[in-house]
Amino acid sequence: MYQLKIEIPPVEDYIAIRLAAGLSRKSEQAAERGLPNSLHAVTVYYKSQRVGIGRIIGDGGCFFEITDMAVLPEHQGKGVGRIIMNALVAWLQENAPKTAYVSLMADHGTPDFYQQFGFTKAELPKSAGMYLRIL
Repeated sequence: MYQLKIEIPPVEDYIAIRLAAGLSRKSEQAAERGLPNSLHAVTVYYKSQRVGIGRIIGDGGCFFEITDMAVLPEHQGKGVGRIIMNALVAWLQENAPKTAYVSLMADHGTPDFYQQFGFTKAELPKSAGMYLRIL
């Protein structure tokens, strides 16, 4: 039914899938610059259509971040996110050195989904997630 491919999605599909999934808009310029710098990227297909994406970015040694976890709404709740996360976590377990720090920002109230893959919620006062968006 669903097929996982190790690939960076084309800019147009990357932007469209992110937006359809409710994630923030990325400019074509940002995507064209950022996507080739992925450490690892996967795409999930349904028939010949890209329906889900996920990437790992970082320095390749100390720090890694899972980002761009996005699934088209009509394919959500069907295991596509699980397929993506299993592939990304497997890559990290094989390629990230001991003591590497892997982070992600969970949107849309999805932290429980990521906990099943070993992630821990950042909670005050020990830690807090923060961000800066360049507009």
